[in-house]
Amino acid sequence: MSALAIGAIVFACVFGGALFGMFLGTILPKEHLSPDARDVIKVSMAMIATLAALVLGLLTASAKSSLDDKESELRSAAAQVVLLDRTMAEYGAETQGARDLLKQIVTARISQIWPDEKAKLTPGAIGRGARMEAIQRKLLDLSPQTDAQRWLQSTALQISGAIAAARWSLLEQIGSSIQWPFMAILVLWLAIILRASACSPRATLV
Repeated sequence: MSALAIGAIVFACVFGGALFGMFLGTILPKEHLSPDARDVIKVSMAMIATLAALVLGLLTASAKSSLDDKESELRSAAAQVVLLDRTMAEYGAETQGARDLLKQIVTARISQIWPDEKAKLTPGAIGRGARMEAIQRKLLDLSPQTDAQRWLQSTALQISGAIAAARWSLLEQIGSSIQWPFMAILVLWLAIILRASACSPRATLV
């Protein structure tokens, strides 16, 4: 569900609560709008408003944490791709095919994930196309002649494995980070606050 649709639903629920409160204010008996009743309403509204602020803070912290984790994964993967390319370059000309394949994979992945400025990161985009396993097969087919080449081959295999693991880790994290039960509770409380305010115009938060 898009952010615009979520915002529209939240607005409709909260605004509907305010309208319902205004309607109740016209049909409630006068004794329900006495000073004592207003005091009870003010205390209840203050408590609900405090809880709503707490839930809103939790939702914001959860969304920020999820965004930070995804950004960290992408930055780490980008650094590992560069390191893998340099490691294969140090090995020698035998890895040119693997390096060309790596460039093709990275270029295709960027085009799939961000085809334009409005595109979104989707599991299907990450799952399509050539995978790091193809590069690993080319690395395994190498025949190192020196200790340095053997070390570079082993290092390249480790880096490629880390890139593949980061890819699937990012795939698992894709999706909304919003805790929907918290969101539903927050919208309900906001609707209650506005409904109580509209029902008893003199009852304000303390």
